[in-house]
Amino acid sequence: MLTVICETPGVLRAIEGAAPTRAEDEVLLRIRRVGVCGTDLHIFTGNQPYLAYPRVMGHEIAGTVEQAPAGSPLQHGDTVFVMPYLSCGTCVACRQGKTNCCVNIQVLGVHRDGAFTEYLSVPAQFVRKAEGVSLDQAAMVEFLAIGAHAVRRADVQPGQRVLVVGTGPIGMAALLFASLRGGQVTALDTRPERVEFCKQHLGAHAGVLIGDNDLEELRALTEGDFYDVVFDATGNARAMERGFQFIAHGGKYVMVSVVRDSITFSDPEFHKREATLLGSRNATMEDFETVLDAMRAGQIPTAALNTHRMPLADVPAKFAMLLDPTQGVVKALVEC
Repeated sequence: MLTVICETPGVLRAIEGAAPTRAEDEVLLRIRRVGVCGTDLHIFTGNQPYLAYPRVMGHEIAGTVEQAPAGSPLQHGDTVFVMPYLSCGTCVACRQGKTNCCVNIQVLGVHRDGAFTEYLSVPAQFVRKAEGVSLDQAAMVEFLAIGAHAVRRADVQPGQRVLVVGTGPIGMAALLFASLRGGQVTALDTRPERVEFCKQHLGAHAGVLIGDNDLEELRALTEGDFYDVVFDATGNARAMERGFQFIAHGGKYVMVSVVRDSITFSDPEFHKREATLLGSRNATMEDFETVLDAMRAGQIPTAALNTHRMPLADVPAKFAMLLDPTQGVVKALVEC
């Protein structure tokens, strides 16, 4: 089978090898689609904080079942998605149902090899039928679930003013689900085409470009109050620090980004707002189901989100192109 491996930052290589052997409690999958995530781009550029090379990337997975354990509800040929956060089920987080932040978590494509390959064997408990959605849609569930999880963490309410800072795919996912909950959402980014996409396709009520006057624009949009909920999805430490300025008194700040750096903020400014600071990591099966329900209801513009695609064999030669802002990439899919 064909596999694409990231040997070191910036170096991708296609190799041929044998298909994996399924363990007793695993499902052998024929990989059909893999979404390219910001995590994959960070692995490629050497900016992923939890990774050792070499690594097979890819955790936004849609496939079909080749073999399943006896008695499994999965049958040969079923279209499935994969929960790529392999949790232990016994740690303090798992015991609370917070499998997304399992102490012993193994994320496919990060801590262990992922889906830039033709076949992958995965523990059966993390494989679910993708009923009522296409292969392309099934490969987009995971990144959308991260946004849905962040919105659930924030408990966005109808009519609340919501700001999403950073409108890459994860920021777009948070924006979309905040809008579906009835939030009045503003998109803030450096790229005008991303802001316009959020307004045109994802339900953003307003968009602001980062620049010298952005704080005043945000102040004017909220009549001086600023935002009940602020989501950071920039992946930039200085932007994460600046985001504290945008929180309304009594508001919430949700950090979806993860960076290597430490971040700091003004305690007096934070304290006088009685602000709530939340981290949001990965997603749970509840969030995956939220996304699937929204897809089946036609509430997610998956065709618009999928701007690029390439076959697995072309990944070594074409992957770097996805980093080029002029290409207008929102979500790229690899076809296996």
